[in-house]
Amino acid sequence: MPAAAPPGLWYVVVMIQANKYQRCMVMAGGGSRFGIYLGMYAAACQAGRAPDLLLASCGSAIAATIIRNLPDDAQRRAWLSSPQMYRFWCDVKSARHTGLVGTLLRAAKRKLNPGRAPTIPDLFSDYLFEMPHKLPFPPEPAAPAAVDVAIIAGRLLFEPAEVGQPRGGRKLFAETVFCPPRAAALLHGLEAPLSDPRWGQHAVARTLLTDSTAPLSEAARISIADMIYFPCQRYAGHHYIGGVLDLFPIELARHLGEEVMMEFKEAFDQTFAIPAWRAVLGLDGNHRLRYVNGQRAEVRIDTSDVSRALAREPVRQKLVWRHNRIRLDMPHSYDEFVATMEQQWQYGYERGMEAFGRPAGQPAAIRNATRHSRALL
Repeated sequence: MPAAAPPGLWYVVVMIQANKYQRCMVMAGGGSRFGIYLGMYAAACQAGRAPDLLLASCGSAIAATIIRNLPDDAQRRAWLSSPQMYRFWCDVKSARHTGLVGTLLRAAKRKLNPGRAPTIPDLFSDYLFEMPHKLPFPPEPAAPAAVDVAIIAGRLLFEPAEVGQPRGGRKLFAETVFCPPRAAALLHGLEAPLSDPRWGQHAVARTLLTDSTAPLSEAARISIADMIYFPCQRYAGHHYIGGVLDLFPIELARHLGEEVMMEFKEAFDQTFAIPAWRAVLGLDGNHRLRYVNGQRAEVRIDTSDVSRALAREPVRQKLVWRHNRIRLDMPHSYDEFVATMEQQWQYGYERGMEAFGRPAGQPAAIRNATRHSRALL
């Protein structure tokens, strides 16, 4: 009988055999507009440049999971606007403990405080919405899929009892990539992209973690748990926040793929989003965005006008003063939901075909570049 392999030998073998993926498509967030990524992926396939790795964060983790679990575009497109997906969004409810007035006061406090994560944030009970227990994912396929998926999240390095304490220079989050062993091997030994001194005294640790054991559906659930919106998620003895920790992982994509496909994204709003980044992560989200928009990517897909082009989202926040609540405003009917999701898919497909039809080396003509999104000089 052959001797058992030494512990960790499989990992050494994978590291030796791990070659870069041919094409890595970065799916950077999207929130409830994640349907655009299914359209982009369909465009890549039609152009003969199908990615063999999807690197996803936040809302786009839903799109990546659907792509991974369903074998063809027609099935993916149908699932995007399926009754299961509609019920999921209908079941996202306001947190009972969260009042409108208190939420707005906390937002104002974040806006007025220029400190970079001055205290340990309450990501356990300070949130707006309750996430349904079951996410709307199709069953995982029995046969190997045509594309691998890596999903970004952030592991909390503090406990609930420490909430509210001064942070000092302490690091509060460790970037974590849930991914197959091949991707984990390619990332082995790397430091988190935010360890570069250019990002200042933020709250993200230098260490980059990988996890090849979590089910894809669990990784996606963790990644969509955006700070402020949803509570942090517990998995395997640790708490996690979503992919907002590294929403634009261009550095990881370059280590993972020979060719990188990535959006040129619109800037974050300065009233709510940027103060939340600063208060929780100690980062300026638009500073990071400008830097990433200036890095090399073989394919740039222009989605800088997405808020104008897709003015109607599947769900929108609604201030209900009478009941002291922030609620999600759903489409009035299932048919309206289907039309909204179809519009998302079509937008992503058209922007993708535009990008893949551009001659190599020709820069994209950006529709809505602002001082907050233009590359740093």
